[in-house]
Amino acid sequence: MSIRQYRPRGNRRRGMSSRQSLILYSLFALTVVLQMLYPLIHGGLLRAVTIGIVYAASFTMLAHALFSYGPKYFSLYFLITFFFALVIEQIGSRSGWPFGDYHYSPTLGFQIFGVPLVVPFAWLMMAHPILILARKIAPQWTFLVGGIGLMVWDLFVDPQMVSAGRWSWKVVGPHVPLQPAIPLSNTAGWLLSGMALMALLHKALPKERRKVGASATAIELFLGWTAFSGIIGNIFFFQTPGVALVAGLPFLALLAPYFFSAHLGRPDQF
Repeated sequence: MSIRQYRPRGNRRRGMSSRQSLILYSLFALTVVLQMLYPLIHGGLLRAVTIGIVYAASFTMLAHALFSYGPKYFSLYFLITFFFALVIEQIGSRSGWPFGDYHYSPTLGFQIFGVPLVVPFAWLMMAHPILILARKIAPQWTFLVGGIGLMVWDLFVDPQMVSAGRWSWKVVGPHVPLQPAIPLSNTAGWLLSGMALMALLHKALPKERRKVGASATAIELFLGWTAFSGIIGNIFFFQTPGVALVAGLPFLALLAPYFFSAHLGRPDQF
């Protein structure tokens, strides 16, 4: 009788090259630095930093998608997410469905038929980590958990952008609790559109990571930093503790089972 050491298949992966690690974590560090600068600056510099945060974060997640899952995942993810976001934002800004009546400010830079280019990149910034989270904690309900994740993330974003004048709402009917400038229809719209996008991505994108490539560490750092900066920023810098409560608690409620499953549950492909 022999005794063999069991090594889960999911752990048999080698890491990125040093060049890939430098690219990925430099982009993440740039994202963090820009977000730390955000509450400390004003005027034109604030506008530039706002746009820079989105592009730096989206490039971080795109780099992770490429290094971890490969060119097929990267290409499909970019095309599906970018054009889904552009189309749904075009419909939403023109018709008021599914988000409500809103209008973008020209301060967000170059626009495609009235939708700032930076907006689809904001979707690219969050859809990849949320998809990984949802696949990890609810493989059979990825579309639902992923939609909830995008909806909850937007509870952080909208009040901050409205306060900065990046877009504005015509609030008709009920508003988000403790967020009077944001209509409840926007939250419902994010849930519906988020579920639709997650269903498309979950169906189209490979689930297996590459044998050699990025681990989930960058995803975990990014999601953890999103929660931490959102809660701390709204409490201590933006004086909006209601946003920290309404967005922070459900975001942490999503992160908890993910981190539990990732570090204490069984290894798998995600």
